[in-house]
This record gives sequence, C-alpha cells and structure tokens, in this order.
Amino acid sequence: MAKKDISYNDAISEIETILEDIENNNVEIDQLSGKVKRVSELLEKCKLKLLNTEQQIEKIFEENNS
Repeated sequence: MAKKDISYNDAISEIETILEDIENNNVEIDQLSGKVKRVSELLEKCKLKLLNTEQQIEKIFEENNS
C-alpha cells in the first residue's frame, strides 16, 4: 500500500509536536532515535516541496516574461 504524501503544513505540525515531546522529556530513550529519524524525513519532504514550489514559480515568471 502506497503511503499518502503528507502536506507541508502537516509535516511542519508533526515536526513541532515531536520536538515539543522531546523538549518536555516525553520521549523514552528507546524511541528517541526513531523520532529524530522521522523529523529528518519530514524536513527532507518539506525541503523538496519548497524547492519544487520555487521551481514552479520561476517557470511561471519565465513564461510570463517571454
């Protein structure tokens, strides 16, 4: 089953929740590496979404300036 692509806002919200849990010591040491890995994955997804959006906007501007 394919995993649904998470929206940018949902990814940011999940990152904030995980970081808050870590800061408040609500994450057991056995779960910590998994949580950090999840944040890393989410950050990469956000980065890609931002880059794709930037490229799309640049393309629109180039098309309109031609």
